[in-house]
Amino acid sequence: METLENELCFPLINNSCKKIVHSNPDAALVFTVLTTITLVTVLLNLLVIISISHYRQLHTCTNLLLLSLAVSDLLVGVLEMPMEILLYYGCFFLGDFVCSMYGFVSFLVISVSVGNMVMISIDRYVAICDPMFYHTKVTYRRVEVCVISCWLFSAIHAIWMSREFLQHPDMYNSCYGECVILVNEIEAAFDLVVTFIAPISVITVLYMRVFVVAVTQARVLRSQVTSVSVKHSGAKKSELKAARTLGVVIVMFIICSCPYYVFTLLFDYGLTNSSGALELWLIYFNSCINPIIYAFCYPWFWRAIKNIVTLQILKPGSSEMNIL
Repeated sequence: METLENELCFPLINNSCKKIVHSNPDAALVFTVLTTITLVTVLLNLLVIISISHYRQLHTCTNLLLLSLAVSDLLVGVLEMPMEILLYYGCFFLGDFVCSMYGFVSFLVISVSVGNMVMISIDRYVAICDPMFYHTKVTYRRVEVCVISCWLFSAIHAIWMSREFLQHPDMYNSCYGECVILVNEIEAAFDLVVTFIAPISVITVLYMRVFVVAVTQARVLRSQVTSVSVKHSGAKKSELKAARTLGVVIVMFIICSCPYYVFTLLFDYGLTNSSGALELWLIYFNSCINPIIYAFCYPWFWRAIKNIVTLQILKPGSSEMNIL
């Protein structure tokens, strides 16, 4: 894609950055695709948040984790994606403060998403591998505490990672109208371990165990024929289906995240000069994929969307409606 740098972002300022002028067909296509992804991400995650928050039947431990994940995905669509679209044209018009907050939110949402994936894995591990004690070990109050702790830890991590450019937002900018966010090699290595290597290792081990137990339980279910067994098998099938669905969510998260962290590692060692925009958009695109997975795998999501679109949720007592 050919680009020309021939216009200043701020013509009246001497050290202004130059605009990146893309060829019209390419610019229109990229803008359309990125804007569409952004709008879909915001809309679908907003529907997930409204659905789980409104309907009492959906107030479960697992759905609380999905709600937390949807909130972080919504922040990606509302804050991160529009900023990246602005940076595509080489001019950041929103000032240094917004630039520093953009960096902070970037670290925050990625860390929260990883934390949510770990908690989802633990939830499915206990549900499948220790079902007799699931409701004793995994209570709504404990999950609430875990979700709040995840957000607090992620906020602390984001503040620490972005502390320098929160104090001096323009410290890495080479011209006026630029938004550059960098961290040193030690911090980058720490972030790589805390938000990728360690969590992905935990998730992989837990879901390998879940997979083995799920296969065993599936074989047992096929051999059960009594009425009591059928009743229990229905509950087990529900748990297995949830494990499969959330397994798809986790696998897509890993697929979308790996290129970004591989690029980060290569960039830190000076093995690439790429901007990493494509890898970053891939990890952001995961925020759009999650609610699409829910739509295909959870019938309640379709029913909730129908009730929201037709304004049925505005009726008195609609929160008690049977949505499952």
